[in-house]
Amino acid sequence: MKLTADVAGDGETVVLLHSTVCDRRMWEPQWPALTAQYRAVRCDLAGYGDTPVPTGSYNNADDVRDLLDDLGAGPVALVGSSGGGRVAIEFAARWPGRVTALALLCTAAPEFTPSDELRRVWAREEELYDAGDVDGVVDLMVATFVGPEATAETRDLVRRMQRRALEVQMAAPQEPEQTAVPVDLGAIRTRCLAVSGAHDLPDFASIAAGLAAGPPRARHVHLPWAGHLPSLERPAEVTALLTDFLG
Repeated sequence: MKLTADVAGDGETVVLLHSTVCDRRMWEPQWPALTAQYRAVRCDLAGYGDTPVPTGSYNNADDVRDLLDDLGAGPVALVGSSGGGRVAIEFAARWPGRVTALALLCTAAPEFTPSDELRRVWAREEELYDAGDVDGVVDLMVATFVGPEATAETRDLVRRMQRRALEVQMAAPQEPEQTAVPVDLGAIRTRCLAVSGAHDLPDFASIAAGLAAGPPRARHVHLPWAGHLPSLERPAEVTALLTDFLG
């Protein structure tokens, strides 16, 4: 699957992978700072933003690898938010020699047991989706995943990004199959920053803590003010956190 992407700046390559509540526009607050120091790449994963739904089976990590191959990128730093973090983890485990740093914001994981609270959110999302209730899904996602520090403008952006994803996915003739690949977290060799938020669902803090206990040179930063999308909720603070880690 060919991914739509923006590329700007010079130097070492930093790849930004969006949450599945959002698309590549979520990185706009970090874009000026990162492109001033690095060659920054932000892409829309399959079925989000300006990347269509695939017509056949696909794998997000494979798609990111193909994008980086097309760009002639050498080793890269990966920054992933939520579902984009899960893709980053898989990429770093499958191709450890291609990753210099791994920054994960409220990340999902290739394999984890969801809490009852998260299962209820997924069940309600599926119910609304099957009913074609786009407004209901958008309202649910914003209420669940946008933290209390977010401005009205940020909430509106998340609302527009989520609506765009639903429109793209609902327009597809059928839902494609994602090809699952076994992921060995022990294969990750790079330094890792795992960030979680106190106002997020508990699953994501547990995932971050587990990652920090696993790969060498991994650490967990828990933000007492954050929800699920800290890079949008306090952009300047998270930009500084990322540039300090990447630097």
